[in-house]
Amino acid sequence: MAAGIIRRLDEAVVNRIAAGEVIQRPANAVKEMIENCLDAKCTSIHVIVKEGGLKLIQVQDNGCGIRALASISHVAHVTVTTKTADAKCAYRATYSDGKIKAPPKPCAGNQGTQITVEDLFYNVLTRRKALKNQAEEYAKILEVCGRYAIHNSGISFSVKKQGETLSDVRTLSNASTVDNIRSIFGNAVSRELIEVDCEDTSLAFKMKGYITNANYSMKKCIFLLFINHRLVESAALRKAIETVYAAYLPKGTHPFLYLSLEIAPQNVDVNVHPTKHEVHFLHEDSILERVQQQIESRLLGSNSSRMYFTQTLLPGADCSSSEVVKPAANSSAVPKGTSDKAYAHQMVRTDSREQKLDAFLQPGNNPLSTAPREAPAQGSARPMEGAAGPQDAEMADVSALVQTAARVQDTAVPGGLRDSGHLSPKAAPPRKRPREDADVEMEEDDSRKDMTAACTPRRRIINLTSVLTLQEEISSQAHARLQEMLRDHSFVGCVSPQWALAQYQTKLYLLNTTKLSQELFYQILIYDFANFGVLRLSEPAPVYELSMLALEDPDSGWTEEDGPKEGLAEYIVEFLKKKTEMLKEYFSLEIDEEGNLIGLPLLIDSYVPPLEGLPMFILRLATEVNWDEEKPCFESLSKELALFYSIRKQYVTDEANPTNSQTDSSDSGSTKWKWTVEHVLYKAFRTHLLPPKHFAEDGSILQLANLPDLYKVFERC
Repeated sequence: MAAGIIRRLDEAVVNRIAAGEVIQRPANAVKEMIENCLDAKCTSIHVIVKEGGLKLIQVQDNGCGIRALASISHVAHVTVTTKTADAKCAYRATYSDGKIKAPPKPCAGNQGTQITVEDLFYNVLTRRKALKNQAEEYAKILEVCGRYAIHNSGISFSVKKQGETLSDVRTLSNASTVDNIRSIFGNAVSRELIEVDCEDTSLAFKMKGYITNANYSMKKCIFLLFINHRLVESAALRKAIETVYAAYLPKGTHPFLYLSLEIAPQNVDVNVHPTKHEVHFLHEDSILERVQQQIESRLLGSNSSRMYFTQTLLPGADCSSSEVVKPAANSSAVPKGTSDKAYAHQMVRTDSREQKLDAFLQPGNNPLSTAPREAPAQGSARPMEGAAGPQDAEMADVSALVQTAARVQDTAVPGGLRDSGHLSPKAAPPRKRPREDADVEMEEDDSRKDMTAACTPRRRIINLTSVLTLQEEISSQAHARLQEMLRDHSFVGCVSPQWALAQYQTKLYLLNTTKLSQELFYQILIYDFANFGVLRLSEPAPVYELSMLALEDPDSGWTEEDGPKEGLAEYIVEFLKKKTEMLKEYFSLEIDEEGNLIGLPLLIDSYVPPLEGLPMFILRLATEVNWDEEKPCFESLSKELALFYSIRKQYVTDEANPTNSQTDSSDSGSTKWKWTVEHVLYKAFRTHLLPPKHFAEDGSILQLANLPDLYKVFERC
């Protein structure tokens, strides 16, 4: 039998084999790109994934420099868009089979780099067929991103599926490591963390991190290990640590561990695995022993008390307040003669999972779900033309906008619009970011410095005197007690689209959702000025037809003395067309050359304004805004936008006594707006609204009851 001839493989095949060893699944590609983002000294990373990463992976950062992605480019179609801080424009290049297709072309873009990976493993069919479970691949991507988010607490992370508005992983740049652990793994883990920290110069290593104490255990060990800021695994280190925990945890249970080791690079062997997934290092036994000693000493120090949790009683079960189980505490710290007993009039409902008001008002045969059947956000993210990042959200279908507005013409325009245009500048509250000097670049807490209220990265810093003055007016009118109440409240339920109930400590409050939401959107428009994303209309809405609809409404105030409606509508179109550049630049309000409205500003994530109010908004935009002076213009325009975006009962389905034929649709609409109020608006009130002082006086926030006072009434009965 003749001997076979050994032939050299084609270079392209060799590269694919090598790339396949490094990029074994989409999560490996994401890990490579995130590490490149971190090397570029970025402060925010946004990841968008489609079909588990096999169809699309897009990673956007705001760092500097172009990054090497040779392995990925051999097994996928890669597009790189990058721009340095001092460059006049960005450049875009496309790669396939490891080679650039054409010279880089100039294009529009933000500072940083956007890597788009499409059709991963398109030329390695066997590997692609093996990765069938898209949900599993996406879960692994979330795991990788979550771990890097915890390790890099000074960098904001956002991970979501393409087309979704809510991120599955989201951290802020000003969040601490413990905050990020809480965000990703939950409060059950974060409340039991203890910090570990040690250094040994003789072994040339340093360690820091967080581990759970003896109160916490789980069925599977979660071990986040970073060596020299790279996510790796070490079977020897995991086994050594679990040996320590075996003396503290029940059999078959494991801890949560996050450790960051810095070891002299020359002592680390990263070539154990092609993906550098596992590493070995010099003096391994000695370093493991030092880690064991540090962890054991910290566990011993935290073992002076143990905490036990009991299952919540089922509804209707009889239990007196004296039977409430509390965590064990150091008895020596309690003065003699005192008691930890919580009296009934001091007990506060603090668990947001408790039943809401709707549970008591909903008919028994039609239980209200806790979330709408469809996603609450009526839009999906779509990058703006020429921009590098998920700045836009495509609005739900509004192709029948004019017909819809015509059908609800009798309720499309609120009666009190005229009055709303005359709010004094004092109606604006302060933000969490006091501005110390007019020349300082928007001093604020870090969460607002890099991200807007809609969770999009800031594209510019605004130093316009008029805008800074409006921000100061907001700050000077802040009410600290109301801000604390909104920040720490527990949502009880919606009374109506205009009113909602909330609890703070032992007090029950009635809040005017309409006024609070209007103030929220006004503040966002001032503080995120010129940094909005875009809600893109799927079909253009003619400004002329919207104006005609508004003029037909009695609340528009039109009379025959004002002239023909058609002439006024044409004037509005021409007038607004002259303002398109400013509206788009500062407010992301886009009107095309034909006089069609094509985009609205994205103010907060997962929220689309009630489009039934669009005709009256267009009319008031032309008639109620002071276009002559800069500051009054920005102020009045922001207030008109805020009025349009606010929740108003005129634009919410009337739920009172619906007919049988309307019951299903009414329930669906009820679920959607109530979900939006609770999970979008009141969530935003916690972090973005600085309530003005007049809210405490004008009936916007009313205290209805106080638990101790109620008990005094009951005692007299």
